[in-house]
Amino acid sequence: MEAGIVGLPNVGKSTLFNALTSAGAEASNYPFCTIEPNVGIVPVPDARLATINRHIETKKILPSALKLVDIAGLVRGASKGEGLGNKFLAHIRNVDAILQVVRCFEDGDVTHVDGSVDPVRDISTIETELLLADLQQVEDSIHKTQKLTRGGDKEAAARLEALNLCKVALDAGKPVRAVPLDADQQKLIKGLGLLSAKRVLYVANVNEDNVTGTGPLVAAVRAYAAANGGEVVIVCAKIESELSELPEADRLEMLNSLGMQEPALAAVARATYHLLGLQSFFTAGEQEIRAWPVLQGATAPQAAGVIHSDFEKGFIRAEIYSVADLETHKTEAAIRAAGKLRVEGKTYAMQDGDVCHFLFN
Repeated sequence: MEAGIVGLPNVGKSTLFNALTSAGAEASNYPFCTIEPNVGIVPVPDARLATINRHIETKKILPSALKLVDIAGLVRGASKGEGLGNKFLAHIRNVDAILQVVRCFEDGDVTHVDGSVDPVRDISTIETELLLADLQQVEDSIHKTQKLTRGGDKEAAARLEALNLCKVALDAGKPVRAVPLDADQQKLIKGLGLLSAKRVLYVANVNEDNVTGTGPLVAAVRAYAAANGGEVVIVCAKIESELSELPEADRLEMLNSLGMQEPALAAVARATYHLLGLQSFFTAGEQEIRAWPVLQGATAPQAAGVIHSDFEKGFIRAEIYSVADLETHKTEAAIRAAGKLRVEGKTYAMQDGDVCHFLFN
């Protein structure tokens, strides 16, 4: 699972990407870093790891991680091949969710591609290009699917119905993610990789004197997100870039001076994790305490498979307790003695924060 960072030129997109990846490399013994010029692995901060470590000694602590892709800047006409249009759209098609960086600050030294700062206009520019690209693809698919329905293909008929629903929305300027498709219909069109079907997180990039995100520019982004099923995170990319380059002690001092409890990048990472439909479970022992990403609704064998495919194939059962149980009883032995250690089988749906031991053949 990976998310793509998009935005118009000069909105702070690459600054944010570089800060996210370099902060990960500095802040953890896990190899979080840029693994290609435009791809990075980013840690997902989780205070529960420290809670577990208070009761279980270990050699290393590893947070969960997500993959981010810094996608080339978009210009108007991308859906028709303008600029890096086709490359831009192909990169978005390959990610599972979108982080759209939106400029919410005035700065005469940083020119805006459209000559003025208007975050909702910027969002609409990118959204329009995605909608136009999707509309072309949906219309092409409708034409091909109609031929199949003439032969009595029931699956094709169902796909055609779903495609027509998407076309109605796209014609009205609405994204596919706003179309109330059921699970079967979503499967039927999933192969198209429709761009506007992807979930979106709006990252409002503010200036240094507005780290809390007040003012009309951010308010406009919040209103747009609320009306279109999106979420908003406030970031000052310039501050985050500076923080990512500081040693831990200086970083904490700077955060305190700004009245911030943690870098805003932590909120970006957690929001992106949620956007991708992920949750964490933990393994804990003397070698390492580690958070593992798993899709919400995944079963215990599927979670075991995240660690190693053999664990899923030979899954027998899972022994599970919560972080709250560990806080209360202090040790795994005490949790077991109190009858709080749960034994779960193959149909168990993992819960966020489960601490697990997997038994496998």
